[in-house]
Amino acid sequence: MYKINIVCTGSLKEQYFKEAQEEYLKRLSRFCDVKVTEFGETRLSSSPSTSEIATALDKEYDIISSHLKGKVFVLSLEGKQYDSEAFCKKLFDSFSMSDTITFVIGSSYGLSQKLKGKYDNICFSKMTFPHHLVRIFLEEQIYRSFTIKNNISYHK
Repeated sequence: MYKINIVCTGSLKEQYFKEAQEEYLKRLSRFCDVKVTEFGETRLSSSPSTSEIATALDKEYDIISSHLKGKVFVLSLEGKQYDSEAFCKKLFDSFSMSDTITFVIGSSYGLSQKLKGKYDNICFSKMTFPHHLVRIFLEEQIYRSFTIKNNISYHK
C-alpha cells in the first residue's frame, strides 16, 4: 500500500481545518496510509531579523529531517507549480521509485534553505496562504490524484 507522510509546522487549531483534514484523511484511507506529523513552530519576536528567522528555520530543519522518508517534496513559493493532472503524474511517478512519499510544510516563515536546496520544491500558488490552509490544499490534491489515477469521478 502507498504511504504518505505529511510533516508540518504547527497544529490545526480551528475546528473547520480539523474537520476538513479528517474528511480528506478518511477519503484517502481507501487508497493509502497517511501519517501527519506536527511539530511546534519556533517562537520569534514580533519583528524578527533575517538572521533570527534563518536560525529558527535551521532549528526546525533538524526536527523535520528526523521525519523524512522515501521521496521528499517541500512546499515552497520557489517551487514548481503543477495542474492537478501533472501533480497526479508526479505523485505516481514518485511512487514508482518509492512506496513512501513525504511532503513538508513549513511555518509562516517558510522552510530552511537546507531543505529547499536538497529536495523537490512544489508551489501551489504564488499567492500567500496560511500554512494550515495549504495542508488542506495538499490533502485535497493528493485525494484528487488518487481519483484521477483510479478513474473515479470527482469534482472538476
